[in-house]
Amino acid sequence: MFAYVVRRAIAGMVLLVVMSFVTFMLFFASPIDPGRFACGKSCPPALIKQTDKALGFDKPWPVQWKDFAVGVVKGRHYPEDPALRKSAPELIARCPAPCLGYSKVNSATVTEELKDKIPVSFSIAIVALVLWIGGGVTLGAIAALTKGSVIDRGVVGMSLIFYSFPTFWIGLFLLEFVAIKWGLVAVPSYTPIADGGPWGWLSNLFLPALTLALFYMAGYVRMTRAFVLESMGEDYLRTAKAKGVVPHRILMKHTMRAALTPLVTMAGLDFAGLLGGAVITETVFNFNGLGKLAVDSIATFDLPTTIGLVLLLAAIVIIANIVVDILYAFIDPRVRVG
Repeated sequence: MFAYVVRRAIAGMVLLVVMSFVTFMLFFASPIDPGRFACGKSCPPALIKQTDKALGFDKPWPVQWKDFAVGVVKGRHYPEDPALRKSAPELIARCPAPCLGYSKVNSATVTEELKDKIPVSFSIAIVALVLWIGGGVTLGAIAALTKGSVIDRGVVGMSLIFYSFPTFWIGLFLLEFVAIKWGLVAVPSYTPIADGGPWGWLSNLFLPALTLALFYMAGYVRMTRAFVLESMGEDYLRTAKAKGVVPHRILMKHTMRAALTPLVTMAGLDFAGLLGGAVITETVFNFNGLGKLAVDSIATFDLPTTIGLVLLLAAIVIIANIVVDILYAFIDPRVRVG
C-alpha cells in the first residue's frame, strides 16, 4: 500500500510541473504583451513597460516559468528588475514561499489574496459535499431497493426536477423565501469557525451549500440507483442471499462497496471543480471566495491573480485525483496491483 501511495504522489508531482509549464506557455508564448493584462484596464504604454520589468514579464517565458517555480519553493522579491529596486527600495515587496505572483492591480501578492478566499470556497464545498453525498447515496439506495414503486418514481422524479433548475434560481429562491421572507434561517454571511464557533460557521453556510447540494445530489441519486441495481444482479450476491445472509448486511458490506468505486471518482472531481466553480452561488449569497476573485481578476485585467488561480485550481484537481486513487486502493485492494 505504501509503495502504491508513493507512486501516485510522484506521478502527481510530475503532473503539477507539467501543468504549470503548459499554463505559462499558454499565457506568455503569445505575441501579446502580458503587461497589458497585468497593469489594469487603463494603463499607458510607459506604465505597461514598467510593469513588464517589475514583474519579470520582459524575460523569455521559459525563464519566467523557472523563476516562478523557484519562487514557489523559495519565495521571490518584487520588482524583479534590479534597477527598479535600487531606484525605489521602499516599493520592494517580499513574496514568501509558496509565491504565486504579485498583483499590481491590488498591490498585494497573489498568495495574500488567496488566503482569505480559500477558506470561504472550501467551507461551502465541504458542507455541500457532505449534503449531496449523504442525501444522494441514501436516496439512490432507497430508490434501488424499492425499484418500480411509488417511492422509486418519486425520488427519481424529484431529483430530475432539482437537476433541471439552474443553481442561481435555487439560490435566489432559498435566499428570498427561506431566509428573508419566512425567516427560517438568518441571511447567510460567511463567519470563520474561529469567530462564530462550529454552529455559527455551519448555519451561515447551510443555504449556499444546500443550493449546490440540491443540484449535485440529483446526479448521485441516479448513479447510486443504477450502480446498486447492477451490483444486486451479481452472482456472488445471489449466493449470499441463498446462504441466508440478512439483507442489510448484503447491502452495506457487498452491494454498496461495489457501487462506491465510481461514486468516489465523481465526488473527488466534483469537489475539486466546485472550489473554483461556485461563482454564481458565491455571487448570489455575496460570499467573497475563489469564484468571485476569478471573475474580478478577469474584469480588472489582473493577469498574475488569474494565473495563480488557474494553477491553484488545476493543482486541486490533480490532488483530488490522487486522493481518489488512494481511496480506490482501500475500497478495492485489486487496484494496488496495477
